[in-house]
Amino acid sequence: MLRFLVFGGVFVALATAQQPGGRVLEPPIPAACAQRTIHERFNGKGYFYSWADPRTAGQEVDWLTGRNFCRQRCMDLVSLETSAENEFIKSRIVQNKVKYIWTSGRLCDFKGCDRPDLQPLQINGWFWTAELQKLAPTTDRNQNDWSESGGIGKPQPDNREAIQGGAPENCLAVLNQFYNDGVNWHDVACHHKKPWVCEENDALLKYVRFTNPNIRV
Repeated sequence: MLRFLVFGGVFVALATAQQPGGRVLEPPIPAACAQRTIHERFNGKGYFYSWADPRTAGQEVDWLTGRNFCRQRCMDLVSLETSAENEFIKSRIVQNKVKYIWTSGRLCDFKGCDRPDLQPLQINGWFWTAELQKLAPTTDRNQNDWSESGGIGKPQPDNREAIQGGAPENCLAVLNQFYNDGVNWHDVACHHKKPWVCEENDALLKYVRFTNPNIRV
């Protein structure tokens, strides 16, 4: 069973925070929300698969671009909050022979991440940005789905790219047998480009319904 804790106070600001490099997290577009594509529903929520839509099939984007695509449509990158949802998404990745996808998972690297309960960050600082929920410590292997291997043969998250002189691996992707290690979570540098999965976001849907009562979303 996957376990999460809700982030407090300071992390609410992440919903509209400016991202590294000056890029911003975009608000929903009411018309796009009303016309959002739902490929499948699971436990009451709709999901969009980038590989299943003719307009995005074959496209790979960085983490923030994927989030903004989803958010414009009252969705967000998928948060794998339960074991059932995690297995559901993994089964779709396998069925469609998708190599990897972005999730909303992120290592806290914003203002306020020096909070004592998040230290050390590589263990206690991971959260689902779409839901502002903290993941269980990465050392609690029974409460997450981090891979036991990776590019340098170490359990995930390993921050491999930063260790090798590149960018920090601050975003969470699901990889499909990429290292012959199963279908599992990996920390990946956020500038990498991948297919993505959007999940309907209750907070964004409620916001658009309240501010645009004449639009059916």
